[in-house]
Amino acid sequence: MHVALVDPSRVIRKTVSDMLIAGGHSVTAFADSAAALDYVTGNAAVTCVLTSLEVQPLDGLELCWSLRALADDRRPLTILAMSSARDSRPLDEILDSGADDFLAKPPSAQELYGRLRSAERVLKLQHALIRQADTDHLTQLLNRGALMRQARAALDAAGTGQPLTVLQIDIDHFKSINDRYGHDVGDVVIRFVAHVLRETGATAGRLGGEEFAALMPGHSLGSAAVVAHRIRSQCAARSMPQQGAALRFTVSIGLSEWVPGDSIETLLKRTDVALYAAKAGGRDRVAVTTASLRTECVS
Repeated sequence: MHVALVDPSRVIRKTVSDMLIAGGHSVTAFADSAAALDYVTGNAAVTCVLTSLEVQPLDGLELCWSLRALADDRRPLTILAMSSARDSRPLDEILDSGADDFLAKPPSAQELYGRLRSAERVLKLQHALIRQADTDHLTQLLNRGALMRQARAALDAAGTGQPLTVLQIDIDHFKSINDRYGHDVGDVVIRFVAHVLRETGATAGRLGGEEFAALMPGHSLGSAAVVAHRIRSQCAARSMPQQGAALRFTVSIGLSEWVPGDSIETLLKRTDVALYAAKAGGRDRVAVTTASLRTECVS
């Protein structure tokens, strides 16, 4: 666990830091509570803050309030308060300020490790719930909402100069597969496409039904098209024995690359135009749409 420790006393910071390191935790210590808040805000790796109530310029309760506002359902954060003057602060006031628990200062190693073990159990459960909420149950890829959040983060990175290409993948004639072979077989096809996408290393998700998308940070249109061709060919080569015959299927893929000024909506719109062109061009194809809205089938 990565712990941010906040205490005005150099002795307490050294003593508690040594305990944390001996317990297998990493720690970053601060005397200044505002600096600690800035650090936690910008560093999602911090999962626990252990703060004295006697800190400045934000006092301990203010810091707890600010940290609790920072934590949300996407970022679990354990906040532990400690004080050498426990009787001067009612426990309900400390907990109502956003702290999860209270320790006397300086804490004993036994008490500190016990509270951190308890915090780790809660954090593990919270992270499991987040993963469950972000995951498409059939494919184990990201679901639409989680993929859109990842896409917005990827756009922020693209704004700093990193290339980004988005793929949209659609299984051709999928309704016919379901009608002829049944939805169970259709699910097998969907899971196979998900497996192919997962192997690319791209950030992939299921948009719904038989449609997928993949984010490829660091890839320009050319290198992403190479990956798209590989996805298309792997799917076309797949043969599934069904009802005495070999079930084969294909996918159509549209690509577009981020350009300055793009929002996620405009980028996905161009990708969707490319996917439509691949479908209209005969399916089992890869098509690209450039920022000038020029669309071309490339296979």
